[in-house]
Amino acid sequence: MPPAITAEGLVKRYGDVVALDGMDLSVPEGTVFGLLGPNGAGKTTTARILTTLLKPDAGRATVAGFDVVAEAPRLRAHIGACGQYAAVDDHLTGAENLEMVGRLYHLGTRSSRRRARELLERFDLTGAADRPVRGYSGGMRRRLDLAGALVADPPVLFLDEPTTGLDPRARASLWDVIAGLVAGGTTVLLTTQYLEEADRLADTIAVVDHGRVIALGTADELKDDLGGDRVEVAVTDAAGLEAVRRALAPLAAGEMRVDAAALRLTVPVGDGAASLTAALGRLAAEGVTVRDAGLRRPTLDEVFLTLTGHRSGELVTAEEEAR
Repeated sequence: MPPAITAEGLVKRYGDVVALDGMDLSVPEGTVFGLLGPNGAGKTTTARILTTLLKPDAGRATVAGFDVVAEAPRLRAHIGACGQYAAVDDHLTGAENLEMVGRLYHLGTRSSRRRARELLERFDLTGAADRPVRGYSGGMRRRLDLAGALVADPPVLFLDEPTTGLDPRARASLWDVIAGLVAGGTTVLLTTQYLEEADRLADTIAVVDHGRVIALGTADELKDDLGGDRVEVAVTDAAGLEAVRRALAPLAAGEMRVDAAALRLTVPVGDGAASLTAALGRLAAEGVTVRDAGLRRPTLDEVFLTLTGHRSGELVTAEEEAR
């Protein structure tokens, strides 16, 4: 089947600032595609172009088979979007908010009301349906906003940092909702700065920096590219750290990293659990007192740091200022 979303050489400038510098994407139907990058990398600009809110200066993109520029009016009936901040009316009830969206989609009064009640039940908001939204919690507001994006039952959904500002419980709840949508066949393009969110939800992740994709793959593939498993050992004193270094040197499949302040040593290894078993045996034979030991994989944070030179969430850059 053709991709649900394609982008070829998208360029967008804000004056002298190049926000997108040849963005290429291909998103299969029924998957979550994560755009992971720091503030100003081009994530939100990409989402705005794909949802017809901005026109690119160069390049071409299609969503659900429609050109985002030439067929923008037709495309809007086939997409839903949820931005960084809940786009709900505080003075209306939850039900009234969704009914209003339905009428904007020309569903008619009766159909809008029926669809609103369906979504309120689906998002566990029935008990608050007739309460003004100004009394909703942050998590409730985000769920209502996502429900609004689904009123027209779109095949493609754009989520631009949808869990910004939520507490861990509300974030996990929204993740479950998104996973359920994809299981039902919805295609989701997700922009996020939360590494755990991308790891949990995305089938494919594109790491974006300076307006272009600099790495593409599953979370596991990106981690594997950085290097395989590593054994981490924490000890109680500096003398123990040196003893660990000597004992584990024969197991190292690359350069060992020593964090003297944390009294921790990291050893890249080639055969996972077997290396951990061997490491613990060597440490026991040397009589080293170990505070903590385990087998670790690279994290997306390490991938991000290696690829971009900084950690997720750092620095609002020129594109943000230009917006």
